[in-house]
Amino acid sequence: MPDWLTAFSLPSAPPQDWKTIVASMVLSVLLGMTIGQIHRWTRPLHPGSASFHATLVLMTILITLVTQVIGDNVARAFSLVGALSIVRFRTVVRDTKDTAFVIFAVVIGMCAGAERGWLAIGGTILVGLVAAIYRDRPYNPSTSLIRYRLILRMGLAQEVESQVHALLQQVARSYDLESLSTVRQGSAMETTYSLQLNRAISPRELHTQLSRIEGIQSVELTASIDEDR
Repeated sequence: MPDWLTAFSLPSAPPQDWKTIVASMVLSVLLGMTIGQIHRWTRPLHPGSASFHATLVLMTILITLVTQVIGDNVARAFSLVGALSIVRFRTVVRDTKDTAFVIFAVVIGMCAGAERGWLAIGGTILVGLVAAIYRDRPYNPSTSLIRYRLILRMGLAQEVESQVHALLQQVARSYDLESLSTVRQGSAMETTYSLQLNRAISPRELHTQLSRIEGIQSVELTASIDEDR
């Protein structure tokens, strides 16, 4: 028999002591709940947070069970992979950090199932500390600025563009011209700016002042958070 086939004919590992199995399961439950709490403390809450936290706990327990079932039996590992391949998950994870927490639960469950208790505990503590360091910080208007995207449609007169630039110099902390194109078969011009307003100027005030310039046909202003460095 070829050497690569002998792995499939190896006898299964002797049965584990029931105390060891119980200890692994209790450890997986505690660490799974810890992982869920770490996610709760370091990630912003959203409508699906409670379900996601429960999923992390259940996944840790299930991976522990699977790891104990597989043991050192290669054939059993391939059989479980084939059986579990029929499961399809269609829920999109909201953020890459949430994906990291899913992998976190899987790895800790494997450690617990493989009777690597201290490794599972140490890994949970280490990853929890790193997650706390890089936790999502709530938006604070005093430390963050809003960067706006301004789209203007105006006539081709040179005076209109000059008035726009003069106004932006007064109200904007900084601004950059992103694009410039003609529309309506060359009868009008569309310009796109990226800018940050002075704290004393509101978006409504900027919109009002731009609309008052003769030759401005439309004003579109959208915002996104940009942390002040």
